[in-house]
Amino acid sequence: MRLVELIYRTLWQIILHYLVPTSYSIGHHCTLDTPDLLGISASEDISFGAVLPLHMEKIYPKLLYTEKPEKSICKKLSLETYLQLHVVKYATMEINSNPELLPNITLGYQIYDSCSVLQRELEGTMWMMSGDTKAVPNFHCQRKEKLAAIIGHSTSTYSILMAHLLGMTRYPQISHLSTSSLLSDRRQFPSFFRTVPSDAFQSKGLAQLILYFGWTWVGLVALANDYGDQGIQVLKKEILKSGACVEFTEYIQINRPNSNVPHIGHVIKTSTAQAVVIFSTDVHFLPILEELLRQNVTGKVWIASEAWSTTSLFSIQKYTQLLMGTVGFAFYSGNIPRFQEYLDSLNPLSLPEKPWNWMFWEENVGCIFLEFENFTFSRQRPSRNCTIYDHITDFQMYVKHVPNMRMSYNLYSAIYIIAKALHDLNTCKPGGGLFMDRNCSNFWNFEPWQILKYMKAARVKLSSGRDMYFDSNGDPPPVYDIVNWQLGLDGGLKQVNIGQYDSSVLHINTSSMRWTMGNTKIPTSVCSERCPPGFRKAPLSRKPTCCFQCIPCALGEISNNTDANGCLKCPWDQWPNQQKDKCLPKLTEYLSHEETLGVILMSTSITSSFIPLVVLSLLVHYKATPIVKANNYTISCLLLVSMFLCFLSPLVFIGYPNHVKCLLRQVTFGMAFAFCVSCILAKTVIVMIAFKATKPNSSLTRWVRPQISYLVISLGTFLQLLISITWLLIAPPFPQYNLSARSGVIIAECNEGSLTAFWCTTGYLGFLALSSFLVAFLARQLPDSYNEARFITFSMVAFLSVWASYILGVMYAGTSGKYTVAMEIFAILSSNWAMLGCMFAPKCYIILFQSKMNSRRHLMGNR
Repeated sequence: MRLVELIYRTLWQIILHYLVPTSYSIGHHCTLDTPDLLGISASEDISFGAVLPLHMEKIYPKLLYTEKPEKSICKKLSLETYLQLHVVKYATMEINSNPELLPNITLGYQIYDSCSVLQRELEGTMWMMSGDTKAVPNFHCQRKEKLAAIIGHSTSTYSILMAHLLGMTRYPQISHLSTSSLLSDRRQFPSFFRTVPSDAFQSKGLAQLILYFGWTWVGLVALANDYGDQGIQVLKKEILKSGACVEFTEYIQINRPNSNVPHIGHVIKTSTAQAVVIFSTDVHFLPILEELLRQNVTGKVWIASEAWSTTSLFSIQKYTQLLMGTVGFAFYSGNIPRFQEYLDSLNPLSLPEKPWNWMFWEENVGCIFLEFENFTFSRQRPSRNCTIYDHITDFQMYVKHVPNMRMSYNLYSAIYIIAKALHDLNTCKPGGGLFMDRNCSNFWNFEPWQILKYMKAARVKLSSGRDMYFDSNGDPPPVYDIVNWQLGLDGGLKQVNIGQYDSSVLHINTSSMRWTMGNTKIPTSVCSERCPPGFRKAPLSRKPTCCFQCIPCALGEISNNTDANGCLKCPWDQWPNQQKDKCLPKLTEYLSHEETLGVILMSTSITSSFIPLVVLSLLVHYKATPIVKANNYTISCLLLVSMFLCFLSPLVFIGYPNHVKCLLRQVTFGMAFAFCVSCILAKTVIVMIAFKATKPNSSLTRWVRPQISYLVISLGTFLQLLISITWLLIAPPFPQYNLSARSGVIIAECNEGSLTAFWCTTGYLGFLALSSFLVAFLARQLPDSYNEARFITFSMVAFLSVWASYILGVMYAGTSGKYTVAMEIFAILSSNWAMLGCMFAPKCYIILFQSKMNSRRHLMGNR
């Protein structure tokens, strides 16, 4: 065992030899009675450690104080880091004065300054774990107080290294600034906690923020370390998952001489994305800002991660035009009660941590401390000595202008969660513990893994009202403030809190936001302008999905959303409006009784039907006259009755085409006209036979009888009846909606059922009419002063012409719906008027106006 222990110690000494600079002077750190620039402490009953980057090594170009080279290279104590020192002191003092938290137990602290150097961070961690003047693993220097937990580091990369070391011995570690999502892995970092949300949550929130403002075309710039790489990868994944696109992703290579700043500046300047996410710290983003100013880049909207969203480094007027309108996430800004009063009461001459406090005082107040020795300065020191009254004039006013207390509040929360875990461990009662068999631990002799148990279960109600606790991954309840950079009264920039992001929900007061040049209108950052309703997105070849062109929806389709990926087909009975963003009921078209065309045709049909009746009454009144007798009075009366029916048949075609009307339309038309044309055919045949039978010894004499006429009429009508019955039995007409004839219109029409039957009916009427024409044409030269065959010929020519025109018009003009019906009605009325006019107009004229011609002598005059 001693051999294994010797090997183990030797390995760690080798690691420390190469990682930890041996030139650093760490003093008597086992008791820490002598404070210096590396570590301070306040020894009490129990304490916690804090590895903090109070001084900065490389960030600020002006070297203000430099300790002797053989001791340290720490430089510049800034206000934000200086406040961390006093937050630790104030929180410890507040806890020790609280009788309800750790009663009869005083809490102490040990602070180690890492100067933002990785080796020093490792040294401080090992030093606190071992408690000796040398950092030796698994060994602990005997001291009065126990070390409960360690706070640190602020940088995620450093915290990962600390978490590996502390996790081996299950020492609780709480970071107040490390946000890398890698630290949520409990298998690698079982003892790590933090009081700030993980970058995974921040990245998802930033993605939601980008989409909230409608920015679908963005650029990404990240720091090339654990913080930037992990955060930007989650952000990019969330952006792409939501349907937005990333134009470019660039990394700030901090190990390169110029951190590839000119290249990043050129990419940002030439990009079409107006929204650019910067996942970096303020100091590493600063060179890029300078490069953007040199290249005169304006008009960009910057989305800031928490690492620089509230920095005071960019608040000067120089960056106003470039950064105005920046929006980003910031750590929750809670209030530390009475902390401002504590800062106001600080007396620089009574502060125990003299080197740290005096360095800060001399730089920011403008006085010197006579006892501040063993230090060289890069510039001439002030000549005035510091007094007890200095904090009343200059320093007090300075601390009141603290840009933000977010970092200090997270540190404050970490100290309270440690105190609460210790309190729960101290107040544990048998049967209520967190260990096996619900036992408790000895408070004055606990092991690190035991306090780790209570850290996981600790829950604190902070003064801001926020509950602080840890989930299974060691992360706190995630909440961020959303800040907007606006122009201040002094011409510089200020960060205005405009909302919060918690529980994966954004709460933003957009009315209080200001963008570039103070505009209130949200800027756009898209690859292609949004497609309005009525259009769909069509992807462009070799372009991201956010780059597209807008194409109108096809006929019969709509899109009622902006940026629709496809159009929706309207239901069969609906049709898009003119904008193609909604479906409207289609217009149902048919020849209605109420519309003008229907009223005209219906009135014409009814009015025309009275004309045959008037003529019929005239023939009945003058039936004894020679001209009436000579033209077959009985058949003429039947013909006028059939014409009356023909004039009324269009009424069946007008109105909504229901089932009964569809059955009766063509049948009524066919039967009426078959009856009419059969009467004309019978009249023509009788005329022909009568004149032929006048010849001597003619065999046609026996055919000149009324029965022959009735036989022709009956046979012609019966054949049409037979065709109609067969049609109705085999394939009867039925009503239907025609959706394809005209777009946007439902045509209510009658489907004829069988086109063969329809053409048989029409063809049969044509056959009767053609037969009448041929017979009448042959009889046109018969000697008679009034030869009716001539008028029959004219009437049949007119009849056939009208129906030929109708058929050709329907076939070639392409009419549909009510206009087809109107054309058929017009053909019925026209052909009927042609027959009525040609056959009965001369008779009526002779009867009414030429009574001398209505005599037997006149009719026989040409013989």
